Amino acid sequence: MNPSDTLKRQVSDYYSEKILTHGTTARGVDWNSTESQWLRFEQLLQGFDMRASDLRLNDFGCGYGELLHCLETYQFTGFYRGYDLSPAMIKAASDNYTDANLDSNFQFILGDELALADYTVASGIFNVKQTVTDQDWEDYIKSCLHKMRDASQKGFSFNMLTLYSDPPLRKDYLYYADPLIWFDYCKRHFSKNVALLHDYNLYEFTIRVYVNH
Repeated sequence: MNPSDTLKRQVSDYYSEKILTHGTTARGVDWNSTESQWLRFEQLLQGFDMRASDLRLNDFGCGYGELLHCLETYQFTGFYRGYDLSPAMIKAASDNYTDANLDSNFQFILGDELALADYTVASGIFNVKQTVTDQDWEDYIKSCLHKMRDASQKGFSFNMLTLYSDPPLRKDYLYYADPLIWFDYCKRHFSKNVALLHDYNLYEFTIRVYVNH
């Protein structure tokens, strides 16, 4: 197994344990509360037009699919694809959305091979590095960001824990990012139009990249 596959297996195992322990709750995807979970969704979607009937959205690291509930508030009627490395997450998402309310416009897919979409969003997938070195984790993040860019015709967004978190409260198995470094990376590699959001009262930030603006 190559290093990338090993890293992905660690990610899968970590989140599978969470969902099996806590079920389809915020804690099941390693968040403290549903309120903060939805606040993150709002930051990721802010500035992206979710109203077009033919809109295609990738949810990269979809967990049990809670973003779909949030999208209802945007009157989303487009095409949703949720991706996750954890088989347990995909099963929970599929069980959570039965045939009665999940049609061909909505799919949950095991893996990280993204289909072409208008927008791609990723919430929380860059936080838990476990025993991986910062350098290896940053290389993994970069590979994911390029994958998101290649799959997104209009834009993509993601969040990370911030290096501005209080040092005594940090945990060794989490990755705390310098928002300026990742803002600069996105500006230099993806687009001249990049937004950095660090004003929503969580120890994290969101970056939004507009591809065709």
